[in-house]
Amino acid sequence: MGEALIYLVTGGCGFIGEHIVELLCEQGYVSEVRVFDSLAGEEVKKFATATTCVTVMKGDIRDYALLLSAMRGVHVVIHTAAIVDYTDTVPFREMKAVNVAGTENVLKACCTLSIPYVVYTSSIAAVGPNTRQEPMLRGTEDTKYSGEVELPYGKTKAMAEKLVLEANGKELSNGGKLATCIICPNTVYGEKCLVLKDLYTSAKAKGGVLDYLDPEDTERNCTYVGNVAWMHVLAAQNLQLKPDVLAGQVYYSYDDTPTRKGFLVRYQLFYGYKYTFIG
Repeated sequence: MGEALIYLVTGGCGFIGEHIVELLCEQGYVSEVRVFDSLAGEEVKKFATATTCVTVMKGDIRDYALLLSAMRGVHVVIHTAAIVDYTDTVPFREMKAVNVAGTENVLKACCTLSIPYVVYTSSIAAVGPNTRQEPMLRGTEDTKYSGEVELPYGKTKAMAEKLVLEANGKELSNGGKLATCIICPNTVYGEKCLVLKDLYTSAKAKGGVLDYLDPEDTERNCTYVGNVAWMHVLAAQNLQLKPDVLAGQVYYSYDDTPTRKGFLVRYQLFYGYKYTFIG
């Protein structure tokens, strides 16, 4: 990795994507971070340094021609762009067009332009819950969890994962091979988390009442967004250094955030205000 590298981050203005952009700009081996986002904003340019520039490109990953133009000259792609929907409010066709067909466009462009490395941001929703709503207890990447994924969002992420894994080892236009790997976060918290912001605003408006739907015995793994972003940076770096080890792998994203009931996690994050919890 002696040369100065150009990274492209799809969805680089999003919650996880923006943190990835910030960390990439701190790496001496990165000369440019390109941000490709349908909601592209200039705010991410503040992460530029004396040695790393940030280029913001507004575009939709469903637009293959525009994506191809943005990816020319890129060495590594970190693909975070997606429609995230845990409430089943986005039409499945629209979500599939972005999360699945958009991922297909990214992989196709990599093969056409001979971009050899892709790190894909998936989700634990691609694993479960299944339609039987069976819990996964202390699961790892090797844990067998059968049944159909319940959430439409999870289905699209599972379909995209399959595309990314099948693309690993695919021949590039220059005769090289594509190397891919997947980072699979669970619940992510941290600065600029809109879900937490909405929960906080709602609870404050209700005089400190924080609603929750989690069963009493449910535990949840949460991971700090800065650590999730750092995992992407390390995965991208080591995918280049040790492709035989990382290529074709899926990595669950965890840190030392304690595993506990979901509503208790939210309570701790909002600590300082008095909340009443109702189920």
